Amino acid sequence: MNNRASRIKWGLIGCGDISSKRVAPALRDSEGCLFTAANRSDFSKLPPFADEFGVELRFKTWQELVQSPEVEAVYVATPVDLHAPITIAAAESGKHVLCEKPMALDVGQCDRMIEACRQNNVKLGIAYYRRFYPVLRRIREVIDSGEIGRPMVAQLNAFEFYNPIAGDPRFWFVQKDRAGGGPMFDFGCHRIEALINLFGTVRKERGLLSCLRFEREVEDTAVAHLLFESGTQATITVTHTTWEPQDTLRIFGTEGSINVSVLNSGDLEIASSRGTRREAWPPHPNFHQPLIEDFNDAVLSNRDPGITGTVGREVNRILDQVCRTAF
Repeated sequence: MNNRASRIKWGLIGCGDISSKRVAPALRDSEGCLFTAANRSDFSKLPPFADEFGVELRFKTWQELVQSPEVEAVYVATPVDLHAPITIAAAESGKHVLCEKPMALDVGQCDRMIEACRQNNVKLGIAYYRRFYPVLRRIREVIDSGEIGRPMVAQLNAFEFYNPIAGDPRFWFVQKDRAGGGPMFDFGCHRIEALINLFGTVRKERGLLSCLRFEREVEDTAVAHLLFESGTQATITVTHTTWEPQDTLRIFGTEGSINVSVLNSGDLEIASSRGTRREAWPPHPNFHQPLIEDFNDAVLSNRDPGITGTVGREVNRILDQVCRTAF
């Protein structure tokens, strides 16, 4: 175990469901992290959370947390509309920032976040934790090996039934001014990042957004169509409306194909002239832990994190275009 001098002192802003299940355990359990401080918008709920994870410093406002000299890095786990103001304030206070996805409401906010961190010489990372999935690294290896030939078409489905009502703590997910958009912003962004990782630069993007089942400010169903510089085309279909959940990735090449029936499980099927085989590449039991450990090491080693603000900005640029071109 590292001593305290070689550990980064972390503050967590936002202690909701994902923070309780993944972020806080990762900050507690990662060797290079010292989980020091937390803030929750409903301060009355903070003490039991802080007690559970051994957090000593408990702040009523995020402004107090980012100004604390006892905090060196901040994890921002708030609604999207707060990502930019918190990140900028934290950077101006000399804190490194790991921010939840999507990075911000729009590209302009992303640019201001990147500039604030650059000017204050702090690291900025975005929580696209699927970048660290072993199955996606393995898919890159298979593609680079040429086994499936040239990738021509990729298809991703992400379906879950979700319809929060007013008064639900997670109602902000369907409020445009807080979330930026519906399922395409919430979990479609993860798939966009995964495709950038696999295929590189996106040349064109189009979208189709609609409310098929629910009356709300944001879409309940969306399709993004992406064309990469490499020539690969991809579609991402997301919805809050279906009974059957989906989390699929399929890639069709000139000489074979790749099928992942559940991306979060890491079970992989590869078919080509060599035959069909199945491989298992499960993720870490805590999806967020490799992400947080990478960022923490980036701070300690003075290198770029695996997911930089530039990557986060590119995902937001594509989201903006998908929504702007939607019909």
